[in-house]
Amino acid sequence: MDFLNLRILDIVDIVFVAILLYYLYKLVKGTVAVNIFIGVGMVYFMWQITRLLQMELLSGIFGEFIGVGMFALIVVFQQEIRKFLLMIGSTNFTQRKKFLRQFKFVKDETQINTNINAIVKACESMGRDYTGAIIIIEKSTNLDFVKNTGDTMNIEINQPIIESIFYKNSPLHDGAIVIADNKISATRVILPVSNDRSIPLRFGLRHRAAVGITEKTDALALVVSEETGQISYVKDGEFVIFEDTDELINKLREDLT
Repeated sequence: MDFLNLRILDIVDIVFVAILLYYLYKLVKGTVAVNIFIGVGMVYFMWQITRLLQMELLSGIFGEFIGVGMFALIVVFQQEIRKFLLMIGSTNFTQRKKFLRQFKFVKDETQINTNINAIVKACESMGRDYTGAIIIIEKSTNLDFVKNTGDTMNIEINQPIIESIFYKNSPLHDGAIVIADNKISATRVILPVSNDRSIPLRFGLRHRAAVGITEKTDALALVVSEETGQISYVKDGEFVIFEDTDELINKLREDLT
């Protein structure tokens, strides 16, 4: 009955481990990494079973795998680990509201300050005119490291402003814009380009840049193709499928809460 003699610190320990596991699940949810995560868990479970049954040969094999498995996990989950460390190092992470928002303890629609409708409507209008655009929406990870590559702005979001920035003859149209707290905080931003070979060849540098920044941070990206006028939504380094702009607005609203 020793397990009943719980100290306060034991409860705190359990709570922190639960939070850590929950956030790790959030990082890998919806990606191929979640299957690898489950596979590693199964191997560890089988190792414990073979040890319990004193199956020396199998337990030795599984034990060796677990012994070097940590290095393999670092390689497999490098993008997720990078995002986790970037989030911890972000100055925004220290803000209480955004910290709680990371775990979505309270899902409150009033938390969304970004004018999503204006952004999507601007993308829809630019798509009809075949105007290329890339829009990055900052979440918890501070994007100063990419904002510094462009021109600092402090303009409240509205549809005409976004369209005028990406107008083909505008001096600001080249590069991405970064949106934070319902304001355009930077234009002509240079983004890291993904080297992922699985990205279809029909996608150009704008799409690769969108994948690159969302691989490294928790930012969201919208891309308007100059060739087809199609709107692409990129999150966690992957393209998100949506039926129409109404569904896109709902997905953005959900991902920003």
